[in-house]
Amino acid sequence: MRTSGRALTDEGKPMFPEEKRKPKRKVACMIGYCGAGYHGMQINPPNKTIEGDMFEAMVEAGAISKNNSNDLKKSGFMRAARTDKGVHAAGNMISLKMIIEDADIVDKINEALPEQIRFWGYQRVNKAFDCRKMCSSRVYEYLMPTYSFLPPRLNSPLYKRVKEMQKKHSETIRVDEEGEKFWVDLNKKIGDAGITQEQLDQISEAGREGIPLTIPLDIASRKVKQLSLEARQKFRVKQETLETLRKMLKFYLGSHNFHNFTNGKVFRDPSAKRFMKNITVSDPFVIGQTEWISIKIHGQSFMLHQIRKMIGLASLILRTGCPIEKVREAFGPDKVNIPKAPALGLLLERPVYDGYNEKLKSYGHEPLTFDGYTERMDTFKRKFIYSKIYEEEEKEHTFHGFFGFIDFFTGTEATNNGLPIFDFITSGEIKEEVVGERRKDRNEEVEKAAAGAAAAASEASQTS
Repeated sequence: MRTSGRALTDEGKPMFPEEKRKPKRKVACMIGYCGAGYHGMQINPPNKTIEGDMFEAMVEAGAISKNNSNDLKKSGFMRAARTDKGVHAAGNMISLKMIIEDADIVDKINEALPEQIRFWGYQRVNKAFDCRKMCSSRVYEYLMPTYSFLPPRLNSPLYKRVKEMQKKHSETIRVDEEGEKFWVDLNKKIGDAGITQEQLDQISEAGREGIPLTIPLDIASRKVKQLSLEARQKFRVKQETLETLRKMLKFYLGSHNFHNFTNGKVFRDPSAKRFMKNITVSDPFVIGQTEWISIKIHGQSFMLHQIRKMIGLASLILRTGCPIEKVREAFGPDKVNIPKAPALGLLLERPVYDGYNEKLKSYGHEPLTFDGYTERMDTFKRKFIYSKIYEEEEKEHTFHGFFGFIDFFTGTEATNNGLPIFDFITSGEIKEEVVGERRKDRNEEVEKAAAGAAAAASEASQTS
């Protein structure tokens, strides 16, 4: 599909001369999609993209003229958020000039689309509306299995560093004894199955070197994977661990320098400053036999890989037991090489138009939101997005593999002249300025509590 020029014959005439010209209206279209099998949102010939299929469906349904069928610019096509390869969206928005005379146009567009892409609906907007520039903020969701928060595997390089940290800073380091017992019990089950440490070492070495396993080692490897899977499926996260995660994620709220949470940004770059509005962590829920949680991050704007690095750092701090205030150190000028959590769990929940909606409200118009489609979006998420994420993890063990790689990584990863993440999270110390911030926060909490108690006492005395 070309992206410029009208659909013309070799003689330069309209390819569909019999097509009647119909009026086009500027609209904002609410859409959702499962990104599996697509090379991202934005059209990129010859790759298969969400926009490519959406545009073709609109042409087929009559929402876009056939004579403009190879001209995205002619329709003023724009997207609110550009998602990467394989990334999903329960809600995203596009704006364009569209033919809306047909009352059944939404149904016709959906009939022309594959099931994993949905056109929720549209709303008239003014000619100056730009769904990207007028987007006030965006909400992303990240799904991950709770076994991701288990401490490092026994005797792994990261485990040994954590043990050294615990000895030096026993007063400030959290120790997850139940989590360590998980690995002890799993090792016992593996030993009881007749698999020796020598076999485990040979399997690991073969994996690192890319050497095919012998039949006995292959059988042992399959048994280890099965026992590990069964153990992970039985794992249930402690409420205390979730509360620690919730408390830690609050440090991301507000305006901070996120230069360490993307690629190619330096501390002095003004564009590294980003504002996070809200972060929530769901209660655990079980899908199949595995326990998961959902983390929703509402931010004004995001940089490349920012959310995955935010989750990556929070997960490592939780797993190693280092002070949760370490998050704040990552906002400072020192370069830290933070690993990206798997892309598998990431999806765009929806763009938000608070600023634009205030203007609409002043003119007596309805706000531009996804609220009217919430039920259908939730059903779609469960059927086409959540299911893909769960199935992929069950099949490929993506999160298990990611954290296993982290535990056994022995390189420095200091390619950008930055501090390796393992040095950062196992130092056991937090900088004095961060200690000061923590003290200030605690003082403010005490003052608020005291003020609340005084107000309650005053109210009680007035009513008695």
